[in-house]
Amino acid sequence: MTLETVERIEPARLENPSADIIDVIVELSASAAVLGKALHPMTATSLARVVRIMNTYYSNLIEGHNTRPRDIERALSGELDEDEGRRNLQIEAAAHVRVQAKVDSMAQDGTLPPPASSGFLRWLHLEFFHGAPASMLTLKHGDRSIQMTPGEWRNLPEHDVAVGRHVPPSSARVVDFMRHFESRFRFDTMGPAARILTMASAHHRFNYIHPFPHGNGRVSRLMSHAMAAQAGIGAHGLWSISRGLARGLESRTEYKMMMDHADMPRQGERDGRGNLSEIALQEFVLWFLRVCLDQVQFMSSLFDLGALSSRIHRYVQRHDTLKHEAGYMLESVLLRGELERGEAMRASGLPERTARRVLGELIALGLLASETPKGKVSLRFPAHALEDFFPRLYPQS
Repeated sequence: MTLETVERIEPARLENPSADIIDVIVELSASAAVLGKALHPMTATSLARVVRIMNTYYSNLIEGHNTRPRDIERALSGELDEDEGRRNLQIEAAAHVRVQAKVDSMAQDGTLPPPASSGFLRWLHLEFFHGAPASMLTLKHGDRSIQMTPGEWRNLPEHDVAVGRHVPPSSARVVDFMRHFESRFRFDTMGPAARILTMASAHHRFNYIHPFPHGNGRVSRLMSHAMAAQAGIGAHGLWSISRGLARGLESRTEYKMMMDHADMPRQGERDGRGNLSEIALQEFVLWFLRVCLDQVQFMSSLFDLGALSSRIHRYVQRHDTLKHEAGYMLESVLLRGELERGEAMRASGLPERTARRVLGELIALGLLASETPKGKVSLRFPAHALEDFFPRLYPQS
């Protein structure tokens, strides 16, 4: 018989993490602290937009949906596919980007709620599915169709379905389980290192409870993103947990395998005192944090100013119509965040008329943009240039 008390998710947290876990926490904290530190805030803001689209792409990929970055950009601009299936994927992707942008904004201004709180988690779900068409909210259970209410926990017997081999707590117990989850993962009682440690175990235990009828994976990844910000390792949104979970450290199957592994019940007297295996949780937490560290280090290599400047110049050199001086214009904006149009033109070293034409070409290509028709220009990273600027950001196939 399935255990239906809230103790079923214990141990929810690791009280005595291994030395390996502690070492990764220290390295992750140090690496995140320097990620993007040399970037101008305006440039970092533009790069955070790139990361949101990347995060969305990989979160979709985890769900089995291959939504291309260009399709996500099209969706954000309101250009949706006529085919209902592809259109719904675009709507989901655009929703993910917008919700993450709101999370990043709240983290930036200090108004981010406790990430494990029921109110915040229900808000994430509500915001993600806000305005979704009925077809996205319709769940199939055999020959029955049930409409999901965004922001509401599982509350019907029809919601009680197995997730792979795992049978989550029944819908009648979700409220109690989520109340216990919130109390066990309260960040206001923890220091930075404990928050980093807890972020990993919370990710699994949330999915173990499976509190929503649909959308739990997306909410859990957005929750982890918010937890990283409140743990001090978010680096202003310049790295993505979803890319790491989708790719793993050595195999793309690791995420599902490690989540399944952490579902393991206690294996004898030497395996902790809770219902679930403490050894399996230790192994999941170590893997999860190593994935985080791998992604922080990867993004640090991409966002290194010297390397990024070189890739910008190579992009210009390979482009058929751009003069090579356009590289100096882009590099100046990269380093200074934004420039008056006259300053950007002077940075190219070209005569004024030619420089104005080059500036216009860069704006037309989406590499430079401004808030007003004659305002300062800042750097952008459109989908068509991502592979040149950020190699290996997306899969090659």
